Amino acid sequence: MADGCALDTEKYSLLEDFNVDVEVEKQEFETFSLCFWVYLLDSTTYPSTIIRQVHSDMSFSAPFLVLDENKKMILLPLTLLHKEAPDPVNTASWTEVPNVSTTAEFPLQRWVHVGCEVSRNYMRLYICGKMVGEKVLTSVMTNGTNSDNVRRVSLFSVGGDGYSVQGFIHCAQVLPSTVHVNNHCTKDPPLWLSVEKPSTCEVDEDGVWSIVGEKASCGMIFSLDVVLSNAIGQPVRKDVQVVASLLYANSGTPVEKTSDLEAPLLVSYDGVEFSAEDKPCTLLNGCASLKLKISQHYSKCDKRLFCIKFEIPNKGSYPFLEAFTNQMRCISRTGGDSVTPKRLSPLVEGVPSSNGASDSSLSMKRIKLGEEKIPESEFEGGNGTSMEWGPQNQDDEEEEEEEEEEDQSSTDSDNTEVRGSTGSRRYTISDSTIFKYCLGNLTERSLIMKEITNNAGDEEVSEFADQVSLYSGCSHHGYQIKMARKLIAEGTNAWILISRNYQNVHWDNVVIEIEEHFMRIANCSSRSLTHQDFELLRRICGCYDYITQENFEKMWCWLFPVATSISRGLINGMWRSCSPKWIEGFVTKEEAEHSLQSQEPGTFILRFPTSRSWPHPDAGSLVVTYVGRDFVIRHRLLAVDHICDSSERYTDAKPLQDMLLAEPELSRLGRIVRSI
Repeated sequence: MADGCALDTEKYSLLEDFNVDVEVEKQEFETFSLCFWVYLLDSTTYPSTIIRQVHSDMSFSAPFLVLDENKKMILLPLTLLHKEAPDPVNTASWTEVPNVSTTAEFPLQRWVHVGCEVSRNYMRLYICGKMVGEKVLTSVMTNGTNSDNVRRVSLFSVGGDGYSVQGFIHCAQVLPSTVHVNNHCTKDPPLWLSVEKPSTCEVDEDGVWSIVGEKASCGMIFSLDVVLSNAIGQPVRKDVQVVASLLYANSGTPVEKTSDLEAPLLVSYDGVEFSAEDKPCTLLNGCASLKLKISQHYSKCDKRLFCIKFEIPNKGSYPFLEAFTNQMRCISRTGGDSVTPKRLSPLVEGVPSSNGASDSSLSMKRIKLGEEKIPESEFEGGNGTSMEWGPQNQDDEEEEEEEEEEDQSSTDSDNTEVRGSTGSRRYTISDSTIFKYCLGNLTERSLIMKEITNNAGDEEVSEFADQVSLYSGCSHHGYQIKMARKLIAEGTNAWILISRNYQNVHWDNVVIEIEEHFMRIANCSSRSLTHQDFELLRRICGCYDYITQENFEKMWCWLFPVATSISRGLINGMWRSCSPKWIEGFVTKEEAEHSLQSQEPGTFILRFPTSRSWPHPDAGSLVVTYVGRDFVIRHRLLAVDHICDSSERYTDAKPLQDMLLAEPELSRLGRIVRSI
């Protein structure tokens, strides 16, 4: 976990003030790496030069690091070292010289780590610790003597071409050849403030949140999770205050008070409401779940959209220490301003590409490793899932069945019940529901599964799983759908036992129940969860001292698929093994990468990705984090359902550890090294 003292704003400077000198010894020069974190504002235009280069023999500076017209970052040769370097006078040559480029657009409004490794014979570009390109170059140095053996090149920024690049830079440093770029990436990451979507709101295809209340005269109370973390997704171990304010989304101006002079945004503490601007909220260990209420109604403000701004007071104007929600509206169900949510774009999280299924497949004798698509912050996927559980009694279910028979035009479901020849009821899942599930995000899928498991039998659920797998092109969906009934039922029962009708439960009272449920589901009574395991579960929950049902559901959607995977033959044996310890508990991506620093190629660690929560098709899967032949740390996803299904089908299947070690990229098991 990140150190709280990292909240030192003196470490952040304007990009236009960047300037470093690099000494190059012509006869003994090997390699240097320029590393830094950069945060570009959305006012940046393209193409633009981010960093320029100049030395004593040059009358004009030349570009070193640029953004082209397609928003891709390009690293150019160094004029002091390479024959292919751009001509400072002939600007047309800048686009023709050999270079290293990113394949994707460079992101704005977020921290990105950049590493430029320069040698006399090559150059490499790293983004967030991973090499994205390499170019072999011709050195201008010769083996002959030269009295001017030490030369100096200046790398600097002036804010782009015509001050078109605006942003911030953090921890810029020139590293010697003995230090890898990854070490700089994880050493002192910058901070940023973020806010997550409330689970109770509706989202249209333009990303607008709709906070729905029962009456126009009453605001809707909703919860927002605010997190202060570093750029690699680790929460900051420090208690800081944030202030929330309600703004008009189109202008950024504050929303006025209501006609009765009530503050437009209220924050609730123990049932008492305060003006949000007058009551700062404290983030404990960098996290807080805030209960807010918008008192100013959408229809009374000419239907202008709102947004909520969170900022850390008295820390200057740093955009990365501010967080804004999506545009939102506060509407009522009974008023005339209801908004029918539109379908989200198909390109949402949780819908894998056609490559995703085949890359994670398993042949009879050999594992095929597939690329793990992990979000920039590993907790984005895990914390974004919320289910509406809550037990129902039989009377409620009968009333709902009668209402469904009377009104088949419900907008929430296109499914119907049909009566068979024997008089029994069969719940029919429509094609519309199948495609909604295929195209929906994680929250939409969990709500669909709640409805289906409440009404359909095991046969219908199995058919639905097969249809989704067919139309989505990914068989992993079926594995998650078939576990839904058990996941929801056991999660509901677990929370009832844990909460005992209390809304908030102290974390220390929760861990024993969680461990008992986990060990039973995982079918392993010989291995308990460690303190580090529970700390990771608490981070997934997003809670501190007390846990709510919403926190519990976030954790359960991650933990249940993991426990189910461990219960299966091949993985169960590896989990039970203590010497060697094939799976060292619950490990984050950052911890695995840190532990593999300076390790030999082929060293690997097994972990369950914290970004994969039910009903994501890869929830409960294993990831192999390993050191490649080029010393770059890589991540590969193992499809648990394919691995275990094959082992259960073929009695002569090899143990999973033997199949892993048979891979040419993997040779030895690594160990987790946790910082104290």
